[in-house]
Amino acid sequence: MRVDIFDYDLPVEKIATSPARPRDASRLLDLTGGKLADKTILDLPDIFQPNDLLVINDTRVIPSRLNGLRDSVKIEITLHKQIENGIWAAFARPAKRLKQGDKIVFNSTFKATVQSRKAGEVILDFQSDDQTILDELHKIGRMPLPPYIKRSELSKSELDQQDYQSIFAKRLGAVAAPTASLHFTPALLNEIKLQGVKQVNITLHVGAGTFLPVTASDSDDHKMHSEWAELTNDAISLIKETKKSGGRIIALGTTVLRVLESAALNGELRAFSGETDLFITPGFTFRVVDLLLTNFHQPRSTLIMLVAAFAGTNRILEAYEYAKNNGYRFLSYGDACLIENMNKV
Repeated sequence: MRVDIFDYDLPVEKIATSPARPRDASRLLDLTGGKLADKTILDLPDIFQPNDLLVINDTRVIPSRLNGLRDSVKIEITLHKQIENGIWAAFARPAKRLKQGDKIVFNSTFKATVQSRKAGEVILDFQSDDQTILDELHKIGRMPLPPYIKRSELSKSELDQQDYQSIFAKRLGAVAAPTASLHFTPALLNEIKLQGVKQVNITLHVGAGTFLPVTASDSDDHKMHSEWAELTNDAISLIKETKKSGGRIIALGTTVLRVLESAALNGELRAFSGETDLFITPGFTFRVVDLLLTNFHQPRSTLIMLVAAFAGTNRILEAYEYAKNNGYRFLSYGDACLIENMNKV
């Protein structure tokens, strides 16, 4: 499929660089029921129905962005995937200044050796166990914000430690936030529960590849990044019970949707633990998810293709144009939209 179908003009002033305050003050564009309706995140308890099931990603973001020195050269490193104990893949800036065997010093006790480099990615050997690495990251690491959000003020960087982490975050492993979850507060979640909506957790450790643009002209030529995910038998039981009782499965974000649909690729929902590189484009048949709450995504991205597959390409492009013209904020810290499955079994 031609990738330029999913291109649109996104003025820089439409991109949110900080979240709504409070979190649940974000706007919500409701696409369900065949209309476009301006609402807010606080309207969700009235939109969701008793017996619905809200499926949440409980991943926790690692503060994986580091500043270091190779000799006197400043190097910025963003860890994005663990290869094995003590060895990580990372994006480096400027990567061209690095070669195999170079040592990057982050502080007097925390260093890494470059094992290899390919384009902007390096493989780093910290010669430390994973717990030591995580301890150091929590001391000196910064949140791996999307590349379109720039931070020069330390105060804002410190705010991001809270802002770029959801209230559901438990299992450490992501290097990007499941951003639809960032709209939720404990009070909002409680209101939703009072409506009789059930909740269950899954895990997908979001990788930095989520920000990579699709550079191919045809989606068939794009290589999708893989991410670790887990869906338990207990979660599957709740999903099946919800379906049987006539409730809807509501995915809180595209990460949740990808886990659920990955686990049902063979026609039956099964427990899943491992890597998924599911790339959803229009024509995909959805077997599990009924509603999706998600943010507004980048042009030419795998995520805008996913939402187009879920709700219809023309519908999504129409909604994005409406959102641009009516003051909605886009991308990770931006507003949300609620869409329904138009291509299911």
